[in-house]
Amino acid sequence: MAPDIWQRRSTGWQKEIINDKNEIAKTGLEEIKLEETEYETTEFEEIALEKLENLKKYLLEKGRIAVAFSGGVDSTFLLKVAHDVLKDNAIAITATAEFVPDRELAESKQFCEKEDIHQEICTGEQMKEPAFTSNPPDRCYICKRALFTKMKEIAVERGDFVLVEGSNADDCHDYRPGMKAIKELGVLSPLQEINLSKSEIRFLSEKLKLSTWDKPSYACLASRFVYDENITTEKLSMVDRAEQLLLDLGFRQFRVRLHGKMARIEILPEEFDKIIEEKVRTKITSKFREYGFTYVSLDLNGYRTGSMNETLQKKTPADH
Repeated sequence: MAPDIWQRRSTGWQKEIINDKNEIAKTGLEEIKLEETEYETTEFEEIALEKLENLKKYLLEKGRIAVAFSGGVDSTFLLKVAHDVLKDNAIAITATAEFVPDRELAESKQFCEKEDIHQEICTGEQMKEPAFTSNPPDRCYICKRALFTKMKEIAVERGDFVLVEGSNADDCHDYRPGMKAIKELGVLSPLQEINLSKSEIRFLSEKLKLSTWDKPSYACLASRFVYDENITTEKLSMVDRAEQLLLDLGFRQFRVRLHGKMARIEILPEEFDKIIEEKVRTKITSKFREYGFTYVSLDLNGYRTGSMNETLQKKTPADH
């Protein structure tokens, strides 16, 4: 599997990226113009570009597509390609709930407005369901089952659109109980079917001049809770405000995990020096206590997906 494109850029991989001069990917209805650079095509890029062509053909065959659109790297890429190919026969359906930060919803709306894409908002009511708020290990399944059921209803009501979502080929290797719900409901996952990896999606997103090409990975705020700890509006707000602070301080990829009244901060190891600077450390501690945390800790293992799953049996791989 190719390394993540944005990690490779930090070590000089950017200099190897090409561009086929004035390369244009043909679609059934329009041309998608790709960004021009001065380098020669690598095998990695050739494979990615071929998969892009396969994705466009796949979407054309479906005819009418509704993309479950979060504003993240994968769903933004999928929505962009779908809309370029299908025009008004491609729409976005975006979920909003208390565990989705306002900034993510705002960014999704801005993208749809910029690209002139029709967007429907699907309001989740999971916080009213004890089965969700009790935060069992299959919380993601419970959430996705309810959310995608509503999205499918919206897709049908708006004109028999086929609902698709943005899981990529790499996600097949993770423990994602939400994927079980998606498959049960017959929601399609085009990026998985075309076998597009995260690094390929980032590469193609940059070629299509999408600002999300290097956007950090994101998972809903409910994934910050240790299993079996009740999810409440107050605790979600604590995590949201804490992560917004880290974002404002310039940290790029992070999580604030909640353990009772303790915050466990995960950041990239290369940013450890920054967070222990007295000015930064003091501000984080002060603000976190203001938000409701009693203790603030730094996870020495650094940022990683699925750290809350480390308390589960080893047969259960990463979730978020």
